[in-house]
Amino acid sequence: MAGHSKWAKVKHIKAVEDARKGKIFSKIAREITVAVRLGGSDPAFNPRLRTVLLKARAANMPADNVERAIKKGAGELEGQAFEEVLYEGFLGGVAFLIEVLTDNKNRTASEIRSLFTRHGGHLATAKHLFQRRGQVVVARDQAPEDKLLSLALEAGAEDMTSDADAYVITTDPHQVEAMHKALEAAGIKVQSAEAAFVPTVPVPVADEKLARAILDLTDALEDHDDVQNVYSNADISDALLEKLKAAA
Repeated sequence: MAGHSKWAKVKHIKAVEDARKGKIFSKIAREITVAVRLGGSDPAFNPRLRTVLLKARAANMPADNVERAIKKGAGELEGQAFEEVLYEGFLGGVAFLIEVLTDNKNRTASEIRSLFTRHGGHLATAKHLFQRRGQVVVARDQAPEDKLLSLALEAGAEDMTSDADAYVITTDPHQVEAMHKALEAAGIKVQSAEAAFVPTVPVPVADEKLARAILDLTDALEDHDDVQNVYSNADISDALLEKLKAAA
């Protein structure tokens, strides 16, 4: 079970930056509201809500924000009606999958299409290049690799990849909560735990110009208020990521 998890790493770093800006709180609040509307406000009977609440806790989202989002979903407070939409596209042979929660699908579709066009990409079918899996991210300083791998396999992990900073444990999307609890019970702090779209065929990206374009498009998409998650099958090396970061 060796390999790399560069895109998960980039995604987590972006989430941390958004948390500092407070932006991620509004996006998680939307997820909570939709989860409650679809499955009720009791986490014990709503697996989707339980998973989103794990994300809220990992982002240190204030309890008041969480409670307000739950009340909106339950109809106790006035709130917008959000619709779930999935957009797909390509940039330079690299596939993107974008999860959106919007109260105006036509407006959002136009804006997402414009972002792709502006960065040299286009909308097109790409969902077949991804599969829904659970992903649990753990910092490397939390546990030795052998110990974490043993715990993860015992808890039902399908795979575990790593890079210089973090481990990414892949599991069934319905087992995210169980994996999180198993690791925490062993004294291991989890950075993030969620169901995600994982690329089935990663595309190596060695060209610096293309890598920069991919990261720029990702940033632009994630900065959009309606976008919840952005996934890509780009496989950018740590060295190139560091080079791009230094040049930014």
